[in-house]
Amino acid sequence: QVQLVESGGGLVQPGESLRLSCTASGRIFSIYMAWYRQAPGQQRELVAGESYYADSVKGRFTIFRDNAKNTVYLEMSRLKPDDTAVYYCYAAQEGVQYWGQGTQVTVSS
Repeated sequence: QVQLVESGGGLVQPGESLRLSCTASGRIFSIYMAWYRQAPGQQRELVAGESYYADSVKGRFTIFRDNAKNTVYLEMSRLKPDDTAVYYCYAAQEGVQYWGQGTQVTVSS
């Protein structure tokens, strides 16, 4: 079993930056981790994973991992109001999928 704990969401103004983090705990040996988001009334979408970025965030978001801490980060810069959503950490290991509780990111002036 794997548990995911996210942190780092909040309210920012357009153009500002924010970093999300997600730490995995439990039985971990070879785990894939990524970030999704879901805006109100929209489907959940993949934002960033290994070697992948959604077109809407390319050049602005960076995903990176600290394997020693089992933590994945999402560095978000030049944030736009359209980036407002609940951001979810996603992990997969041995064919089992795990989701974090979600963290709200609101971009508004």
